[in-house]
This record gives sequence, structure tokens and C-alpha cells, in this order.
Amino acid sequence: MPQPERLLIIGCGNMGGAMLAGWLGSGLDANRLAVLDPGLESAPEGVALYREVAQVADFAHDAVLLGFKPQQLGNLAPGLQALTGEGVAVHSLLAGLTIGQLQQAFPSAAAHIRVMPNLAARINKSPIILLGEGVDESARRDLTGFYDRLGTATWLEDEAKFDVVTALAGSGPGFVYRFIDALAEATASLGIERDQADMLALTMVEGAAALAAQEEIDPGALADRVASPGGMTREGLNVLDADAALVRLLTDTLAATRDRGAQLSRGAA
Repeated sequence: MPQPERLLIIGCGNMGGAMLAGWLGSGLDANRLAVLDPGLESAPEGVALYREVAQVADFAHDAVLLGFKPQQLGNLAPGLQALTGEGVAVHSLLAGLTIGQLQQAFPSAAAHIRVMPNLAARINKSPIILLGEGVDESARRDLTGFYDRLGTATWLEDEAKFDVVTALAGSGPGFVYRFIDALAEATASLGIERDQADMLALTMVEGAAALAAQEEIDPGALADRVASPGGMTREGLNVLDADAALVRLLTDTLAATRDRGAQLSRGAA
């Protein structure tokens, strides 16, 4: 199964919209993409927008991307059977829902693929986690190229680990945004105007991330490079490193996010 020639996005909310924008921004022809969403006001120029399943007969798709809420699968799946028949691959953004659940919901589909990007897909900077059944090595290569348009795609072999990588790669931006906001709030509490603190925090994180992406050494070593012995940065790192405080906080954060995936899976069963 090659990469999708014509992809139907079913439910185009924040994540689906970010991916749609990313594909178009990468140069993908708009006529290869369509959206089925009764609540969406409009679609980008050249992208067909359908309100009802019956209308989609006009779009000869070979893949669908499920972008609605995981809890809606049970109610929506029966009405989507006509769109997921022979020769059609089901790609799913539904957090927590397993390959087995997708196979049960769409038994006639040619393949079932879990996909986990984040909102940076809009600017072609997202990690994309892929895991699938019914996908051979040739199809994997093609799908990797298709999702590489949104950033960097990688395949996961063990589905039991999918919720963990989702917690990092999918939910991680939310944690980074919260960290940026907390840096600005902390700076403001120490006497800097909030507008200036916001600008400094955001610009600092943007530059630090860009540099880390280019450097050959890992971020931990970069932190030590910034921190000279007895200097200001080292004193701050001592607070974060004491009793592994930051690592423990983030471990708890990722574990809670991972565990919510299992809850979503049970809720959709």
C-alpha cells in the first residue's frame, strides 16, 4: 500500500487542521485532500469540504484520517463503514485507541495505522509516531515520506509503548508552553514587566531549542556548557537538579498523561 493518493480527513479540529495546513505548506496538491466535517466553516482553497457521508462519493479516496474525539468512535463508526471499505487505509489520530479497536470498528479496511503528531505539524516541525497493521516495508517507506512532510516520522514497534511516546511527542508541546508561561510569570514576580518577561521567555526557549537541534552533543551536556562552575546558571541548575526534582516532576506528568490514554481506550470500548 503506497502513500495516500487521496486522503479524506474525518473531523478536522485543531490537530487535523494543523496537519492539513502542513501538507499544503509542503506543496502537496490540494486536490489530494478532502475534509468531512459538518461543523467546519470552510476548508483551504482547493480542498473539498463535505458535510455528510453521502456527499463523499464525489471524492475517490484511498485513505481516511480519523480526527474526531476518541469517545465518539462507537457512535460514528457504523456510519463511516461506507468510507472505510476495501482498498481504503484507516489512519487514526484517536488518542488511546488501539489497533485492535480500529480493526473492530472498521473490519473491511485495507490497513489500520495509528498516527500521533503535534500542532507543530502546521509548520512542518512535528515528530510523528506511526504504528500499523496491514503495512509492509514498502508501504512503511511510502508512509514515512508522506508524514515526513509534517516534520519527522518514526515507526514504533511495540503498541504497549504508544501512550508513553504520545505523552511526550503529542502532549509535550502543552507542557513546553506551560513551562514558557511559568518562566515568564516567575520573571515577572521578580520585578520585570510581564510583557517583557513573556518576550524574553519565548525568545530564549526558541533559540535554545534551535541550537539544541543543531548541536551534536545532547541537551544535558549543553546545560553544563552554559553553566560555569560557581556561576549564576549553575546556581539555578542546582535548584532543578536537587533530589532530581525536575525529572521526578516530569516523570509524574508523563505518567499521568500516559495513563489517560488507557482510560480513553476503555471508554471507547
